[in-house]
Amino acid sequence: MTIPQWSGTVAIAPLVTWMLVLTVKHVVGDFFLQTSWMARGKDARVGWLVPLTVHCAVHGVLAILLFAILVPRLWFLGLIDFAVHWCLDRTKGFCVSHFGIGPDHRWFWWLIGTDQALHHLTDFAWAMLVAGNP
Repeated sequence: MTIPQWSGTVAIAPLVTWMLVLTVKHVVGDFFLQTSWMARGKDARVGWLVPLTVHCAVHGVLAILLFAILVPRLWFLGLIDFAVHWCLDRTKGFCVSHFGIGPDHRWFWWLIGTDQALHHLTDFAWAMLVAGNP
């Protein structure tokens, strides 16, 4: 296993393709395959570990499958995707549970937006890495 290097130039077509693929992966993992048990549980004050880990494992498995099929030498990025998703969602869950940030709180949408933006920036990093290392 070798860790890819950042390229000085990235072709636009592979970058856009990877962004589309990873965005679809994110929507599937965060919305279609996330159950209410995961969504509520991962933001709970107690008992958050299992629902959070299962939710992030869904993302990790989807990412491993995508990378293993499309760029097998980079399959391990799915493991890193799992870890990054876990850290981001745990941070959001901590804020929700410890600061009482629910749908009626003025920071709720800021928190959701920041969480989603960071996930998409992670996907952009993977897209840059893969597109820059054909």
